[in-house]
Amino acid sequence: MSSTSTQPDLLYTEEEEALRAAVRGLLADHCDAAGVIARTETDTPHDMSLWKVLSDGMGLAGLLVPEELGGQGASHREAAVVLEELGRSVAPVPYLTSAVVATEALLACGTEDLITELAGGRAIGALAVALNVATGGAYRLVRQENGALHGELTAVADAACADVLLVPADDGGLYAVDASAVTVTPQVSLDLTRPLAKVSLDGAPGRLLGDAEPAVQRALRAGAGLLASEQLGLTDWCLTETVRHLKDRKQFNRPVGGFQALKHRLAQLWLESVNLRAAARNAAGALATGSGDTDLAVAVAQAYAAPVAVHAAEEAVQLHGGIGMTWEHPAHLYLKRAKADAIAYGTAGGHREALAGLVDLPAPS
Repeated sequence: MSSTSTQPDLLYTEEEEALRAAVRGLLADHCDAAGVIARTETDTPHDMSLWKVLSDGMGLAGLLVPEELGGQGASHREAAVVLEELGRSVAPVPYLTSAVVATEALLACGTEDLITELAGGRAIGALAVALNVATGGAYRLVRQENGALHGELTAVADAACADVLLVPADDGGLYAVDASAVTVTPQVSLDLTRPLAKVSLDGAPGRLLGDAEPAVQRALRAGAGLLASEQLGLTDWCLTETVRHLKDRKQFNRPVGGFQALKHRLAQLWLESVNLRAAARNAAGALATGSGDTDLAVAVAQAYAAPVAVHAAEEAVQLHGGIGMTWEHPAHLYLKRAKADAIAYGTAGGHREALAGLVDLPAPS
């Protein structure tokens, strides 16, 4: 590609492939499917030991943070590679919510001390906005009186493991609230590896960080754009494991994967995954460069990613046969994550509507 070209480079660099190998190797050692399933049956679904290795040991929590603030000074492209691998393992860690969404909000406010804390893995942050809210969407505000915050926020992802909550208030400000000053109540969530919670504030002291609206919108846009990479990793695992299973499983003394009907289904899924990779890489690249087409790239990625990830997970469950329906097999983790991701940071339909507005076309009915 010419250095003067304005087209994004969707290929992975050598550094990104090295990062992928390192993260995949770490997850192979520390994030086995049986362990993830076992954690979902407890009151502590987050794997904090794995998070410590990722954030502190490998420094991945600070990928989006400049080096002068204790981060790695990398970009959204590298963060996207990490999220691909976390999606492949359905890793129960708050990477998307803390290292991406909360970090982006803090970067918008320029809050250096908290940015440094999150980048170094010494604290976990969570933006106190419901997980289903899309860029530009309405979100709930709490009441601010003399620096004290009052109100209730629901469906906040990873609030249970957060040390600091970033709370938008009715005065237009974004406030940092110590998690010990609020009441966090778990809510029923389909995806047990990314739990949701209700956050109740009854006079909790808040530290004003800056204007909420630009910070929240920046955070939600980055969350939606990089969520596509998580969905890509999930899709890749489902396709790879389903192909492997169908090669190994035999019926009528021949591999099931050799049956033409199944080959067609797998070929269709492969085509969808290739297109998803292009859309996810484009969104990550646009976020990394601050492109003027970032909103467009994110909308395209999310309009496409959710249906593909859900389709891949459904095919994985069905084509694994009886074993795919069992609790012991991890296929259900991927289906639940895919379904939950389908409404995270906006639905595919919502992103298609936003996309229509961005390109001045009538929205689909």
